[in-house]
Amino acid sequence: MKTRMIFIMGVLLLAGCVTAPTYGVQTIPASDKCFRYEGRFDFSDTNSPVVIWQASRISIDFEGDTLKLLFDGAKNQNFFNAQVDNSTTIVEVNEEMMPKGTTFAGLGKGRHHLVLSKRSEANAGSVHFNGIQIDDEAKVWSPAPVAYKLKMEFIGDSKTVGACNEDANIDQWDTRQTHNGMLSYAAITSEAFSADHRNISVSGMGIITGYVDVKAGEMWNRIYPKASSVVADLNAWTPDVVFVNLGDNDESFTRTHNQPFPANFTDGYILLVRAIRAAYPKAHIVLLRGGMYGGMHSEFLNRAWKDIVTQLETGDKDISHFIFKYQAMNHPRVAEDRILADELVTWLKEQDFMKSYK
Repeated sequence: MKTRMIFIMGVLLLAGCVTAPTYGVQTIPASDKCFRYEGRFDFSDTNSPVVIWQASRISIDFEGDTLKLLFDGAKNQNFFNAQVDNSTTIVEVNEEMMPKGTTFAGLGKGRHHLVLSKRSEANAGSVHFNGIQIDDEAKVWSPAPVAYKLKMEFIGDSKTVGACNEDANIDQWDTRQTHNGMLSYAAITSEAFSADHRNISVSGMGIITGYVDVKAGEMWNRIYPKASSVVADLNAWTPDVVFVNLGDNDESFTRTHNQPFPANFTDGYILLVRAIRAAYPKAHIVLLRGGMYGGMHSEFLNRAWKDIVTQLETGDKDISHFIFKYQAMNHPRVAEDRILADELVTWLKEQDFMKSYK
């Protein structure tokens, strides 16, 4: 019997994607090769990677009637969409609070598909993912490959992050449960092109100044939304198209604090885009403008924007610009995110640089 048990365990280890069971359940650690990670994670501990950025996804196929998601080390607020087969649950994992929505039962004995997507933004919180628990002796598999046609990266502020898009009439920031990056205009645009996408955006962030300390040029290429963070490996995932939508916070913050519009805004924006170009020499870069009423009606920002577009598009055929017609009075709600995405998708379909992705 002992020899037989050793043989069985050896087969399981050779097969990969399976961990030795405990009583009633077994733990599949986050390091198991069957997990697919999509996004910019902190993998310094492969057994407990940190989920940081909005729209980051973790997926795996598993069998059995039950599932439990395992987290620890939560910082501030973290909200996820947990899609098991065709049913989606909001998962809440906040600092110094018991996680909510992490346990699933009555799934049936067959094979299931899990996609865990971070809906709340990186600057609102991060959390360690430790894997899953499933039924004793149940199996896991790598998910079927996703047929992405291209890769898109969005660098922006609250408009792009999906802030407040599930709020009622008034923007609120007490809970990020209603801030859904998976229904931002960035996510909707990406879905329209069957694109893998990264959303590297921070609410309140500007080029020179804003409502948060970090500036776009300090964090767009980092693992965490901090100037002190380690730089991400940008060669591990390179976008085909990069969208930059910034400037509203520079205008809003200085206006509401009775300060002059930053004199070095244009130079800072150009430096950021040229850094992106150096990192992604083959990508097409799209400079986005608008989406909210306030920024679109700023004389100072409009003047700077025109200068930025002229300088960047001159001599670089792989830089374009697009201005949204629709302007939300508050942060765009989901219905308005769809309007913005529809405008952008329609324009993209007409562009020569997108022809190979249709």
